[in-house]
This record gives sequence, C-alpha cells and structure tokens, in this order.
Amino acid sequence: MPTKPQEILAQAKDRNVHFMRLQFTDIDGIIKNVELPESQFDKALDGQIMFDGSSIEGFTRIEESDMLLVPDLETFQVFPWDTPYGKVGRLVCDIANTDGSAFAGCPRTALKRVVERA
Repeated sequence: MPTKPQEILAQAKDRNVHFMRLQFTDIDGIIKNVELPESQFDKALDGQIMFDGSSIEGFTRIEESDMLLVPDLETFQVFPWDTPYGKVGRLVCDIANTDGSAFAGCPRTALKRVVERA
C-alpha cells in the first residue's frame, strides 16, 4: 500500500484515477467527503485543501469556518468500480484548523487521544 505522496500519485495514474474523495466524519459519525479532480491531487496530498466547517453540523461557527483536510496517506484506496470518467480514489482525513493545529472536534483526533490515553 502506498504511503508517500509520489507513490500515491503513481498508483493513481497507473489505475486511471481521475477523482479523489477526501473523506471525514462529522460529530455524529456520518461520512462526509470533498471530491477533487486529478489536477488537485498534489494539493490534497500536501493537506492544502480547505472546506467550510460551518456547513458541517457541530463543527464551527461561521466566523471560524475555514478548515483543512489532512489526509492519512495509509488510507489510500481506489474504488473497484469504473465511472465514465475513470476511477475514483479516496483518502480518510483528519480535520485541522487553518494554523495546522488539530481541530478538537474531529472524531479521528478524539479517537487518537483516547487510544493514546488508554
């Protein structure tokens, strides 16, 4: 399984991946995602993709809405089905504040804290 950005990009190219879903969960555990075209893969792998956190129930207020999607490179997978536009890959992401610090309301971050404490 690829774990470096250049390995993921190479595998995406080899497997005809034209779209990438950056997946995360909301506070209720419902999967959300931001889908990007191939031209944005480099930015996605560098954790430079932002989204509006105020549009996700329980995340932030409108004044603090910009949030970063930080991909866990070990979670890269290519969905097994084809689309008319090529395949779709996915990465599971942590949520970060715009300064790069972990977002306290990110369920993955909360799980990591609990596992570390245990």
